[in-house]
Amino acid sequence: MTAADRERGEVLELYKLAVEAVTRVSAQRGVANAFYLTVQTAFASVLGLSLATLRDTTWWVALAISFIGLLLSVSWWLQLRAYRRLNRAKLAVIHELETRLPVRLFTAEWRELGGGPPEGNGRGRLPAGLGTVEQIVPAAFGALHLVIGLGGVL
Repeated sequence: MTAADRERGEVLELYKLAVEAVTRVSAQRGVANAFYLTVQTAFASVLGLSLATLRDTTWWVALAISFIGLLLSVSWWLQLRAYRRLNRAKLAVIHELETRLPVRLFTAEWRELGGGPPEGNGRGRLPAGLGTVEQIVPAAFGALHLVIGLGGVL
């Protein structure tokens, strides 16, 4: 076995590890989304069912409840941003490793989806997709909590 073959084998093993890491992060991101969506849906349901009772309370109770919901929304959005950044960095490593392999699957997929591969700094033109939707859902819940808070104060 030549030195070039050994190096290619090592790069391939690193590539496999990197792909596995991206898969794990994506799975963790899905679990986090499911968690926050469940909590937010339950929170909004309880608010909806207790709306008549909340009307009779002082303004600060509605504001406190709204703040808790808004805090959940911001936490969700920040966690999604962290996962996006982590995946972007991992994909940049994968793209770099692919330059040393005969086939560049992730790079081809990325371009097919309309994005550009990340540069060495982890930045690149991301393909449009679920990341955009993921940002809208916590923002929508945040807006709902703001409206509830404003309604309680006014």
